[in-house]
Amino acid sequence: MESCKGLEGEEVKCVWVHGPIIVGAGPSGLAVAACLSHHGVPYVILERSDCITSLWQHRTYDRLKLHLPKHFCELPFMPFPHHFPKYPSKNQFISYLNSYASRFNIRPRFNQSVHTAHFDPASEFWVVRTDDFQYISPWLVVATGENADPVIPSIVGMDKFHGPIVHTSVYKSGSDYKNKRVLVVGCGNSGMEVSLDLCRHNASPYMVARNTVHVLPREMFGFSTFGIAMGLLKWLPIKFVDKLVLALARLMLGDTARYGVRRPKTGPLELKLVTGKTPVLDVGQVAQIRSGNIKVMEGVKEITRNGAKFMDGQEKEFSAIILATGYKSNVPTWLKSRESFTKDGMPKTPFPMGWKGENGLYTVGFTRRGLLGTASDAVKIAEDIADQWMTVKDKSYRNSHIILLKST
Repeated sequence: MESCKGLEGEEVKCVWVHGPIIVGAGPSGLAVAACLSHHGVPYVILERSDCITSLWQHRTYDRLKLHLPKHFCELPFMPFPHHFPKYPSKNQFISYLNSYASRFNIRPRFNQSVHTAHFDPASEFWVVRTDDFQYISPWLVVATGENADPVIPSIVGMDKFHGPIVHTSVYKSGSDYKNKRVLVVGCGNSGMEVSLDLCRHNASPYMVARNTVHVLPREMFGFSTFGIAMGLLKWLPIKFVDKLVLALARLMLGDTARYGVRRPKTGPLELKLVTGKTPVLDVGQVAQIRSGNIKVMEGVKEITRNGAKFMDGQEKEFSAIILATGYKSNVPTWLKSRESFTKDGMPKTPFPMGWKGENGLYTVGFTRRGLLGTASDAVKIAEDIADQWMTVKDKSYRNSHIILLKST
């Protein structure tokens, strides 16, 4: 470690990294780190929080479970424990990730929030700046994923509301809302599950379904709907599989449009492939909607001091508002050399080749295909970097960049 000049000419601690820099210690970053270790390639992993997988540990609600069976959510080289249920809970998944980090001796540098990262064409190195250090490497792996920061919508009158307005990233349990009328803005998986959780704690949720959404049974005939669809896609066209899945969903759930939840014209699998929009997997929400325990509302026109006005002219009072409005990539806020990314912070190159950018830049966790896509890309990234690592001929050059990083 030595001192060098920062972007504004100030003295900073400079770390030459003998291997790639990985930004983010969520499941994506952990998967790449394990795969690199498998090839004997060292790395440095930078994490802005004080723990691994901070989204799961600090920004998820208590009742959350994996939406897909565990074998679709495994990271490379380590299956889930056999005694875990088919759909592991939040705490079980966190336990799995902690065991994964221990098994592969993954030790991120915590509290290292990346302010800037840019490629220096003169030296052909990536320069990554945090509060305390400037890291330098030929390779940069962006592992912050597509769900880095919460999306907070701007709704007219939000500043007037007398009660709490919280994003699902800070929502924990419906027990805080017992016997209260709560407006839930959003009807994706988070909005549906929070509404269900509120019901089970004797609250009265009103869920805003402004956009269309596909709702599918989590299982059909005892098998995962996702697993059935993936199996059929090996043999049948996607449009045919979509029609079959929707026919079965209608048979099992009824016509959701009757209750205010309208389906998109594009089928669920094709929509996921093209836009990344995930269908909602039903674990009891539809029954609560049918019974009237979850009331579906049209789009919000305005927030008032005591509640909200809706697009259909209705006005209702609420004790609290929960924003189930999802997450977004934070790449545009820190990656300065982002020719490979869109303005929304997603790779320009579509799946399955979006994992590799230019000048030693890699991305993982942006496939919009969940942990299955993360695991696949992590393997490819590690193999590609390992091939370059092994072909470096100037051994003295490689050795000159070995730096042991002690935990702070």
